[in-house]
Amino acid sequence: MMSKHITLIFLISLPIFGMSQTKLFVHPNAETYVSNTKVMAILPLKVNVKLRPKELKDFTSEQIVEMNKTEGLEVQKAIYSWMLTREKRGELKVKVQNPTVTNALLTKAGVNIYNPLEMHTPEDIGKILDAQAIMTGNLETSKPMSNAASLGIALLTGGFGAPTQEAVANLDFINTSDNEIVVNYYKSIKGSIGSSQEDLINILMRKISRRIPYTGAD
Repeated sequence: MMSKHITLIFLISLPIFGMSQTKLFVHPNAETYVSNTKVMAILPLKVNVKLRPKELKDFTSEQIVEMNKTEGLEVQKAIYSWMLTREKRGELKVKVQNPTVTNALLTKAGVNIYNPLEMHTPEDIGKILDAQAIMTGNLETSKPMSNAASLGIALLTGGFGAPTQEAVANLDFINTSDNEIVVNYYKSIKGSIGSSQEDLINILMRKISRRIPYTGAD
């Protein structure tokens, strides 16, 4: 009887995710684009952390903007870490540029890393980074990814996080030689109590890896 109770508690504590909506576009010539790609660069994602009214009142608009920028960098690093693991396993068909290098090269070239495609084309960015493909996009989330932001909000509000954490991602994989979108992937995710933003990123990337031409053993 005791073992059944322990098993039940363990199952309840596990992150549980519901996939509510998915949209996928893959270019008809995607395989050709991938075969001509040696390096992919991940740009900082545009992140919008949707805080609750109780949390919003403790922050200025400037602080929220800065938090979203920081979260964009955190998500960029999380995606890179996930892809790097797959690259080492031979499950990624292209090399992924270190985000530290990506951001440094863009900054040196006078490009705003938080919105690099505002004034520059993917082709421009590709030349700066010496990358044949870039990954960019938007992420709307109900919880910050960085521990510092999560802790700061928790301290200010006396607790953090809605029972269900949500993320909506809209990701583009763009070929930099002709500015063509090779893959567009839209996914909305919901996570139960106990799930973290890292869990959401991992779930997102595992799902997308099964459906895009950049992944899979050669």
